[in-house]
Amino acid sequence: MDDAASGPGGQGRPGGPGSLALRLRREQDVLARMRGTEDRIADAITAFAGTMHFVYIHAAWFTIWIVCNEGVFGQEIVWDPFPFGLLTMIVSLEAIFLSTFVMVSQNRQAARENVRADLDFETNVRSEVWSIHMGRALGVDPTEVERKVQDVLAENRARMLGSGRSST
Repeated sequence: MDDAASGPGGQGRPGGPGSLALRLRREQDVLARMRGTEDRIADAITAFAGTMHFVYIHAAWFTIWIVCNEGVFGQEIVWDPFPFGLLTMIVSLEAIFLSTFVMVSQNRQAARENVRADLDFETNVRSEVWSIHMGRALGVDPTEVERKVQDVLAENRARMLGSGRSST
């Protein structure tokens, strides 16, 4: 078997069991399965609502609505006189729906982050197991390595806490 085609530890071909490409595709597959039609619609609406184009359209719409309903072009085209009750109701309904779409998108983003965190955890565990096995094969004492890791982490935490206090 060609070494370049082997996965980690010489396991099979690219995309075979244990290969990095398989794990990346797995994340993409999991995220794709989580995304239904409703999610795509919510994401598209949320993405559009978060643009300046959306703001400009609404500014123009409100201006035209108010100008027309103030009778600037004649009283015959006034359909929602001041205090613009219909406009208020439409804008309120739009705000309700937009906030719902934003919450749906945020919930999906949180779910994606959970999937990624789970996959990162699996990768970290896999790396730790491989490191321990390779260290043992090289004659490295895992207990001594862990002691050194804990010392470095403790120093780093102390440094972070010290810098956090001085900035407040």
